[in-house]
Amino acid sequence: MQLCLLVSVSTAAAPLEMFCRRSLSRMWSLPRRGVSSSHREMSRWKRTESVQTPEEKPRILITEWQMFPNLYLLEVIVNNGITWLVHYSALLSAVGEANVALARKINITGLHNVFDLSLENCLRLFVPSTIGAFGPSSPRDPAPDLCIQRPRTIYGVSKVHGELMGEYLHHKYGLDFRCLRYPGVISVNTTPGGGTTDYAVQIFHDALSTGQHECYLRPDTRLPMMHISDCHRATVEFMQTSECQLSLRTYNIAAMSFTPEEVAQEIRKHLPHLKVTYKTDSVRQTIADSWPVRFDDTNARRDWGWEPTFGLEKLVTDMLQSVRIKRTNEGLPVS
Repeated sequence: MQLCLLVSVSTAAAPLEMFCRRSLSRMWSLPRRGVSSSHREMSRWKRTESVQTPEEKPRILITEWQMFPNLYLLEVIVNNGITWLVHYSALLSAVGEANVALARKINITGLHNVFDLSLENCLRLFVPSTIGAFGPSSPRDPAPDLCIQRPRTIYGVSKVHGELMGEYLHHKYGLDFRCLRYPGVISVNTTPGGGTTDYAVQIFHDALSTGQHECYLRPDTRLPMMHISDCHRATVEFMQTSECQLSLRTYNIAAMSFTPEEVAQEIRKHLPHLKVTYKTDSVRQTIADSWPVRFDDTNARRDWGWEPTFGLEKLVTDMLQSVRIKRTNEGLPVS
């Protein structure tokens, strides 16, 4: 179980740069808000307060697998002058279905701890959502920001709960809650571990090691995807945006949409020997079939200028280079 990562521009610039890896733009100008000395205070934000000219640098607490008692996190928040919470804690789709009770505890109870701390200490809160927040009755091509969701996984249900609770607390108490629905995120530093889109990372490792990949989804299963650098940059830019520019609390962000066969074909332009076989996993395929084919991110582009930089071709080139370096540095075989 991982601990919290405290990110402070005055004492830990390196971790912040790692968080914003190659996509760091204007994180240093994130506005600061003070920490309340009253642990039960639920004050509204002052809507007239300027968020364009911050007086001090922000201090950000990133929580992962957060099931700590509130008193522990409260001590960290107060002692370090935390102004933002970034809450990534969640069990992913396939793992959550195999561990519903644990997923409920991490994804929902842990989130409520963070909501309470944010309200009581006048913190600003970013919580990511997911493609999994949609369900089989949702529009799929494309899925808009506002529509019927009704997911059929505990992961998706918990994310919809978080979206709605955050919006409720924003309207009820003025909490500066912000949420992005991430597509499948592809990163060289993330070990595949229970996500329905994990094949899109594993295929690069397999292509560079054995030259063979067994995919658990059908070859024509199209899903929204995004390079980790675009994901980080979107998060930073969204957190920087003045509240007056936001028409929503939860936004879709999109970059590309592809199938297993399409990414395999792009990899073969570099590694022609790659062989992909398909052995459908019924659980993951059912989950994927309930998700959108594409995201409509019109509102994010209009409200705060979101625009991706990675398409499929650039993503494949970058991932092959990055995975090759990673495997070489770790002493793993590379073909």
